[in-house]
Amino acid sequence: MKKASRTGMVILCLAVALMAGAAGAAGVFLRGDGSTETVVSPRGERYEMVSGGVYRYNAERLVAEGVGWDIFTLFVAVPALLAALPGLGRGGLRWRLFAIGILGYLFYQYLMYAVTWAFGPLFLLFVAIYAGSLAAIVWVVSTIRVHELPGRFTERFPGRGMGIFSFAVGLLLTGMWLGRIIPAMTGEIQGLLVGQTTLVVQALDLGLIVPLAVFTGAMAWRRRPLGYLLASVLVVKGAAMAAAISAMLLMAWSVEGALEIVPFALFVLITAVAVWLGVRLYRSVRPAASAAAPSVASQGRS
Repeated sequence: MKKASRTGMVILCLAVALMAGAAGAAGVFLRGDGSTETVVSPRGERYEMVSGGVYRYNAERLVAEGVGWDIFTLFVAVPALLAALPGLGRGGLRWRLFAIGILGYLFYQYLMYAVTWAFGPLFLLFVAIYAGSLAAIVWVVSTIRVHELPGRFTERFPGRGMGIFSFAVGLLLTGMWLGRIIPAMTGEIQGLLVGQTTLVVQALDLGLIVPLAVFTGAMAWRRRPLGYLLASVLVVKGAAMAAAISAMLLMAWSVEGALEIVPFALFVLITAVAVWLGVRLYRSVRPAASAAAPSVASQGRS
């Protein structure tokens, strides 16, 4: 990989990190004084709407959740991406894979923000972040020779572990969101739509995350070349998303006075498992000088 290409990737990722940091800081520090007013949505749902700050015109519950995401993004995800930049500039495989995982988290978060939040002052910034993240993902992936990845990992690559984890995440999201979608379809929308006219997050999770998780699980379990790439990305994105959701639930607790214990415990567990698998996976990456084709014996190991 040419130095100019590595430098270009670093500059783009730095721009994404700075924009995400600015958006996260705005959400945390410019969210207003917390004042709300009771309104009724076009669907007849009564809810508390925030009347000030950068997230004005959104439901109080939605804003509380978003601030939890913003805190995690500002203090964990953005520093993690910045920490990856030196390794990305050197062209290290570990750092390229890790950067894709963080970029995947930012892409999904700000795509969700752009289509979920009521129109406000951060709209164009949200669009710029998810567009920049997607461009960076495509650029970094284009530098990875996917067909060579089996030789870049040792037999310690947790293929079966990643398969089980990915399938479990897909199943959990499907069950969790169907539990909200089915009652809403029967007309029980109070507290389910949170002031929105449709279920945006559920549509994105079921249409993007669940299929990706299932496909990643199948490819990682079978140790296909694409499975090494997807597992390396999904384990980082999964850990970041689960940790952000845990922070989101804590912020919602601070507003509503009640913690959703079961979802919180599940996402804390997912975070812990993802971090454990991620450490195993990234430790299994061979240094470039010692990369070799995997042995037949290693194909059955997990």
